[in-house]
Amino acid sequence: MTTTTGETVTTDQTQQGAAGQTTELDDFDQLTARYQRELMAHCYRMSGSVHEAEDLVQETFLRAWKASASFQGRSSVRTWLYRIATNVCLTNLEGKPRRPLPAGLGTSDQMAGDALEENHEIAWLEPVPDAAVVVAERDTLRLAFIAALQHLPARQRAVLVLRDVLRWSAKETAEALDTTVPAVNSALQRAHAQLGEKALTEDTVVEDLDERQQRLLDRYLAAFWAKDIDSIVGLLKADATWDMPPFTNWYKGSTTIGELIGTKCPGGVHDMPMVATVANGQPAFGLYMRMPAGHFEPFHLQVLHLEGEKVRHVTAFFDPRLFATFGLPATLPAGWTPESPSAPHA
Repeated sequence: MTTTTGETVTTDQTQQGAAGQTTELDDFDQLTARYQRELMAHCYRMSGSVHEAEDLVQETFLRAWKASASFQGRSSVRTWLYRIATNVCLTNLEGKPRRPLPAGLGTSDQMAGDALEENHEIAWLEPVPDAAVVVAERDTLRLAFIAALQHLPARQRAVLVLRDVLRWSAKETAEALDTTVPAVNSALQRAHAQLGEKALTEDTVVEDLDERQQRLLDRYLAAFWAKDIDSIVGLLKADATWDMPPFTNWYKGSTTIGELIGTKCPGGVHDMPMVATVANGQPAFGLYMRMPAGHFEPFHLQVLHLEGEKVRHVTAFFDPRLFATFGLPATLPAGWTPESPSAPHA
């Protein structure tokens, strides 16, 4: 038979599990390796935090290991793990506020000359490295989608992820959440209505980058290295937006963003190298800042949303922990340039 999660499970496999014979649970190291990345994606969708998701996946495997002797084989091991992970996430979300991006706080966009307002009390949305997750369904890992999920109550979020992302039936979802099919259908309807209000559509999903967009990213890196504000402005859409948690400020318009970088960013010419990576299925850069000793240290991680041959939106995450999470260098040497033979590439 084929489950609604897309996994084929034979009757013999199910019977073996029920009879206590050989199953995937007999080799837990292999089980962890097989499901780590997709459970990471699931827990990230639920939590909006790469660091919380790592802990939630470990808790899922711990609970599965403790309960492995009681596994009855009535579903695939994969489905069983997702049920555990979903309930681990729901427990984790109890009493917690949603994780926003600055533009999602309901405040208006600001001028480049406005004072920066930093808030470390807010649990901000975080990006996730593509290398840590399964990114087959690109639209369900985009920052726009993850941010929209944060507007949903936890159980509505779980219903939408199980039904729309994992393609579970209403019956399977109801069993996983210990509720009824009508309740699941009602929650899914409300979740769809909420996401509709956020104007999240397939148009927010960017396909694989073409050659012109790759050249755009090369010019973008070069413009920051030269601190060429005119070039940076020219690479942005006229109505581009920019935010940078934990600062609550956000900015709209390429000219405003250019002024922001020109006046608020401390680096000068050849002070801001960037190393490419990928986050949430989107192009990203770790931006470094030159230190008085000459070397470069992490400054912020930019995640870009491209539209055609322009940059539509940039979120610059001022969280140095993310550089290690994304496997980016802890420092760059003083002699680093974009053309250096030793310059790292993602």
